[in-house]
Amino acid sequence: MKLHELGPAPGSKRKRKRVARGHGAGQGTHAGRGIKGQGSRGGKPKGAYFEGGQLPLVRRLPFKRGFNNLFRIAYQEVRLDRLVDRVEDGDTVDPEKLKAVGLVRDASKPVALLGNGEAVSKKLHLKVHRVTTSAEEKIKAAGGSVEILPLKVTGLRATFRKLRKEELAKL
Repeated sequence: MKLHELGPAPGSKRKRKRVARGHGAGQGTHAGRGIKGQGSRGGKPKGAYFEGGQLPLVRRLPFKRGFNNLFRIAYQEVRLDRLVDRVEDGDTVDPEKLKAVGLVRDASKPVALLGNGEAVSKKLHLKVHRVTTSAEEKIKAAGGSVEILPLKVTGLRATFRKLRKEELAKL
């Protein structure tokens, strides 16, 4: 096979239809639109919603519709009372430590600390992505500290934020 022998597959290239150009366009009297009816006339197209006069699927299933937020952040929630049971006094608790003690499944996903339970007796140094005010108050009352980790921007969020190359390299 030589370069001059290359070409498109037979039937893959067709001349475009020149609509509404009269008999000379080679489509006959009705220009390929049939004789009468909705499709033969100009104006508003039927669109994807139209089902030939039948009640459309979107209206037949009114409760099946929904909304999926593409930018939702799925936090792994950790309850304070369970955390206190599994760590020692004076520990530094970060997502890796939480995974090690079995409170979260994935250390790379964001963690939120919830303030369930009574007062905390252990002095803990927490590093999480989000914390409730009640949990923060309980930790600080016991002499501990809370550090909020920044969220890693990945996937669709990174695409929409249009991060600079330097910022993407840090992630």
